[in-house]
Amino acid sequence: MSAKPAAIKRRPVKKTGGNTAAVIVAAGSSLRMGDGVKKQFLKVNGIPVLARTMQSFEECRLIGEIIVVAKEEDLLYVSDLAAEYHIRKLTAVVAGGDTRAASARCGFERISARAKYVAIHDGARCLVTPAEIEKVCRAAFRYKAASAATRVSDTVKLATRTAFVDSTLDRNHIYLAATPQIFSANLYRAALTNEAATANLTDDNQLMELLPHRVKLVECSKENIKITYPEDVSLAEFYLDRREGLR
Repeated sequence: MSAKPAAIKRRPVKKTGGNTAAVIVAAGSSLRMGDGVKKQFLKVNGIPVLARTMQSFEECRLIGEIIVVAKEEDLLYVSDLAAEYHIRKLTAVVAGGDTRAASARCGFERISARAKYVAIHDGARCLVTPAEIEKVCRAAFRYKAASAATRVSDTVKLATRTAFVDSTLDRNHIYLAATPQIFSANLYRAALTNEAATANLTDDNQLMELLPHRVKLVECSKENIKITYPEDVSLAEFYLDRREGLR
């Protein structure tokens, strides 16, 4: 049996009325960002990406607790970051696994027994708003599974393996999946029982597809980008400035 992942525990927060636990996954290696600071710790308009992400969940009234999943060497830094930015709902910072799916599982294992729903979110999606989180939460309360998403506006081609056009897809039925992805905790727990089948999934909606259980797509702003490449930082700053009326 593998050893229990390292974690930093924090004192329990007072119950806020929210019955949804947020698992913020920030254990990636940032390989596409290049050398230097990991993407979750880059500053966007002076505030680290992960701090902005935590703030949005802190401010959402339906979120009762926050668990951050990070690299083991970053656990202390994440805990300090949460203290610096007054993230009072943080209950644990835990070490992630070798894959995104494994890291989400590590975070889910630390949610409290009172959490009825779990929101899985990419730590690098720092522009999500409390209102969008609440919107996806309310859809999950109704359908047991819901995901932030955006409609595509371009014409979408299905290609062959050698990059020739195979067919044109109906873009009216195509969405780009984003996060948060929010599920009934019991449903999510049931989906995790088949560990072999879920080991390499790239998003948590796929867990529901394996059950199978339908996921309600909730259209959110296209500003909810994932910081992946260096140019994404400039785009995020543009969006933030526009929100604040600076552009």
